[in-house]
Amino acid sequence: MPSQALSGIRVLDLSRILAGPFATQLLADLGAEVIKVERPGSGDDARSYGPPFATDRAGEPTRTSAFYLACNRNKQSVTINHATERGRKLIRELARKSDVVVENFRAGTLAKYGLDHESLRAENPRLVYLSLTGFGQTGPYAERPGYDGVFQAMSGMMSVSGHPEEPMKVGISMVDIISGLYASTAVLSALRHRDVTGQGQYIDLALLDCGLASLSHFAMNYLVSGEVPERRGNGGYGGIPSQSFMCRDKPLFLVAGNDRQFAAFCAAAGREDLLDDPRFATTSARITHRKEILPVLAEVMAQRTRDDWLETLERHGVPVGPVNELPDVFADPQIKHREMLTEVADPLLGTLPLLANPIRLAATPVGDHSPPPGLGEHTADVLGRLTGVGAEELTALRADGVV
Repeated sequence: MPSQALSGIRVLDLSRILAGPFATQLLADLGAEVIKVERPGSGDDARSYGPPFATDRAGEPTRTSAFYLACNRNKQSVTINHATERGRKLIRELARKSDVVVENFRAGTLAKYGLDHESLRAENPRLVYLSLTGFGQTGPYAERPGYDGVFQAMSGMMSVSGHPEEPMKVGISMVDIISGLYASTAVLSALRHRDVTGQGQYIDLALLDCGLASLSHFAMNYLVSGEVPERRGNGGYGGIPSQSFMCRDKPLFLVAGNDRQFAAFCAAAGREDLLDDPRFATTSARITHRKEILPVLAEVMAQRTRDDWLETLERHGVPVGPVNELPDVFADPQIKHREMLTEVADPLLGTLPLLANPIRLAATPVGDHSPPPGLGEHTADVLGRLTGVGAEELTALRADGVV
């Protein structure tokens, strides 16, 4: 059965692509009813973001991308053309009966259609309305378009990622994901305020702001010291060592974040002599002399195989892990035990593998998933249930291109 954590909360999802849909998927996983409004005929742009595209039960490719499937489970899909007067009216009717609206149109766009916060709040004062845009609703860049890579570049995320000679974006759409997490937290906070005061509120969230906020201690290091962080490839900024090392055959990632762990590493490596060197004896000293110690450690690590190091370091209590490719990730016994890979039955696609939600709630656990919806799959049900549209009217609306 679905989670009961957000049971009774209805979310009208007007967002597309990734950040907004990821946020609403989190709310759906927690039990909210999420109604995804899409354009008739084409739907969310993310549906076409392939290859890869999912295959149907017969093994034939469909028009549904893996990208779309990643962030739209547990939702209902309704197709409505907001460019038509009747379409706008239907969306306003749905908003009147919703607790939350999430949208990621460019700043000012929905005001042209009477679907902005002020317009919908006049009819539903309890409404929580989240606008998730690239640059926010104010400022000199407010009307600019943008995508994840742009915000990784502008926020400084790329400047601290990669090797010294070249900035590099994070492989996944990290700003979108982080913004989705901020968005779901903001919505929950606003719902709590609504439940106490009876009043909804407007949330203005910008991907650029979220990208900058994610720099966390990197930004703080700069603000405190005035020094621009250097790029360290696969090396960290914590204790030394804190990075990947190439073993005789394969890489691993090793962290000795304090003096006790470094001493344990030295014992495992048979290099207790390093503890006698004042440059390496303390965490602070190792950070100061990282350029001297890292070549020494790299030479030590190259002498054994990865599996040998993993067994030895784990036995000594040193934090370490293999650098896994995705097949290795899903074969990992800990990942299997935590059930991070789940499956749902899809009427078109058959058995569909999905990443599970990592939240483990004792009293209101994340329940069974429903598959990401087909385009307009729930139009008749949702409009009939919430707006009173019957079969005859629905046929006429389809003929007019409204739904």
